[in-house]
Amino acid sequence: MSEDKWISRDPKTKKLAIRFRVQGFSKQFYIASGLKDTKRNREIVRSKRDAIVNDITLERFDSTLESYRFRAAGKAPAVAIAPQPPNYQYDLQQLWERYTGFQSSQLEKTTILTKYYSIANHIERLPTRSLDDAAKIREWALDNLTHYMAWELLNCLSRCCSWANDSALIIDNPFEKLKIKKPKQRSDDDDRRAFTLEQRDLIIETFENHPLHSHYAPLVKFLFLTGARPGEAFALTWGDISADCCKVNINKSCNGHRVRKGTKNGKKRVFPSKPGSKLQKTLLEHRPALHEPADLVFLSKAGKPMSSSVMVSFWHEWKSGSREKTYKYPGVVKSLADAGNVPYLKPYATRHTFATWAISNGISPDKVALWIGDTVETVLKYYCHPEIVSSECPDF
Repeated sequence: MSEDKWISRDPKTKKLAIRFRVQGFSKQFYIASGLKDTKRNREIVRSKRDAIVNDITLERFDSTLESYRFRAAGKAPAVAIAPQPPNYQYDLQQLWERYTGFQSSQLEKTTILTKYYSIANHIERLPTRSLDDAAKIREWALDNLTHYMAWELLNCLSRCCSWANDSALIIDNPFEKLKIKKPKQRSDDDDRRAFTLEQRDLIIETFENHPLHSHYAPLVKFLFLTGARPGEAFALTWGDISADCCKVNINKSCNGHRVRKGTKNGKKRVFPSKPGSKLQKTLLEHRPALHEPADLVFLSKAGKPMSSSVMVSFWHEWKSGSREKTYKYPGVVKSLADAGNVPYLKPYATRHTFATWAISNGISPDKVALWIGDTVETVLKYYCHPEIVSSECPDF
């Protein structure tokens, strides 16, 4: 077969083409090259012609011509090839450490020590930290965390990877399309529920007699009797309490990482108590014979500053073990709730319990707001509004 019978210039496009016939087929085959008629391009077309001749000789000719098409440079071949996952230089743990360092200069230390370290702990528990396994990480989060915590974790990881992508550390954000729907927030009624006084007293009594958690009975009693936020109680020092334990200065908060700051809304306040009251007796009995003004009033059993995680362990549940096997031990309130003796409410319910029953005992909303460090509007919105009948805090 001569070259002229195979390679020609198409009269319409002025581009080189291959025309030929094959024994056994009635039609003429035509393959457009899309190449201009130049010496170099004729060599390219000739190479294609030689490949076709070779296949015909070996009886493996592709009559669809797909194997012989001319393709533009960079165009994908006809046979699909599975895309390879990106080759990430960093894993999640490394990126989160860098991201935390970047955010440390812009956020409060308490935010870094609580939220960012909490996410770091979850990353430690992941079955894989490879960004190539983002979908597996999402499935693990949904299987092992609450829906809210899974949503929070995936959003934090996505923000971290977006930052890493903007910082040229990774080529894309593998979590961008793996976010899950944000869970519905609980209603205000659920968030503001309170224990009855009988339930409150049962919880306190159970703490006082508990073989493992009696150490925390004074803290629980203090929270119920003052309506203080847990973080405010964690930061309380003996220098904040008057010598007769009838006045408590609440002016700071602590998250358990030795980071102290003002109260949640910046309001400082003095909580008053009568001589002989339950609160005074609790503080007098709890106060050690030898103490310094800077000493914390409430410490963990290990003698460390209190934190929300410690409180969760004795209030709700304590976990121990390894990633393969975890043991769970219910806390005091969860045990009482499991037995049907009280509803399960979070530690913050101690604050709502105080406010609710102070109002019910005839204290005006402005005094309750002053004592708990909140606004009158909040007290009016979430608690009943009785007549003003007393200027002293009742010993209920």
